[in-house]
Amino acid sequence: MEFVFTEEQQMMAEMAQGFLADRCTTADLRKLTDSGDTFDADRWAGLVDLGLLGALVPESAGGLGLGRADVIQIATACGAALLPEPLVDVMGVVLPALNDLGQDALVADVLKGAAHVALVHPDAQLVQDAPRGTHILVMTPEAVTLAGAEEVTLTAQPSIDPARALSSVSMDGGAIIAQDAEAFAQVARSGAAGALFAAAQLLGIAQKAIDISVAFACERQQFGKPIGSYQAIKHHLASAQVAVEFARPVLHAAAAPAATAARIAHAKIACGRAADLATRSAVQVHGGMGYTQETDVHLYLKRALALRRIWGSETDHRNRYAARLETSAFGPDTLFAKEA
Repeated sequence: MEFVFTEEQQMMAEMAQGFLADRCTTADLRKLTDSGDTFDADRWAGLVDLGLLGALVPESAGGLGLGRADVIQIATACGAALLPEPLVDVMGVVLPALNDLGQDALVADVLKGAAHVALVHPDAQLVQDAPRGTHILVMTPEAVTLAGAEEVTLTAQPSIDPARALSSVSMDGGAIIAQDAEAFAQVARSGAAGALFAAAQLLGIAQKAIDISVAFACERQQFGKPIGSYQAIKHHLASAQVAVEFARPVLHAAAAPAATAARIAHAKIACGRAADLATRSAVQVHGGMGYTQETDVHLYLKRALALRRIWGSETDHRNRYAARLETSAFGPDTLFAKEA
């Protein structure tokens, strides 16, 4: 397993990071949510112009033709920036699924920004930003249905993350575009992709929460010196960083072209735990004010809680990984070198 990113992969990551640093700060996020909205149309248009939506779409269909390993850092950057728009799900799950299912015209419209497709999946049953969708893609193991916005009924649902507006969907119509074995396979592929890219966002959240807390601990003074000089603070943050560094290669291995569902499950578990430890430690380092909405770490904690619960819970992924442990051989070639 190669853990060094290529020049092209690094260039893609830097492009996304630069855009998000300019256009998606926590101040921007607060301004957006204070207005009662969770979607910045201008920022979405900028993402469309960069071509990031089509990263995993073949070049023949108007995309960039990249692989998951090429764009995993983009998802990580979106997590670190707390991007409220559903770029990761559209880029990583929706457009690859539509391309697989032969929806060429709709893929082209989404890539141009002329259409927006929201997704319902067994592992992500509440839809993000559904009211803005021109189409709803509903996946079940029995059938995949594509419906227009006028063919569904949306009901707003509570969200732990104020930057993620969620809705449940009731179908009033729509066209079945896959069923039986084809639908079952598509649900599995999309579920694995969703879990992988949620894990990447969680890793980005974890690292950013640590970075914010380290900066705060170096600046905040108590008893005449920075609180970061005290062992208790150091140990909190060091433990969180260790969890991130253990999760990082697990995520990169899961992004490999031949990665199995079990490897992706492992990544979702590891990155979820790292984000949980990092954000909770960040809140502790910030003291009592860490629990308030005025601190950025509070926003990271809420996003981590939200992402850990979609695209499969930790229990779901533990069960999937346990099945592999019970049926696979162990040895030097079953860790990172290749799949057993």
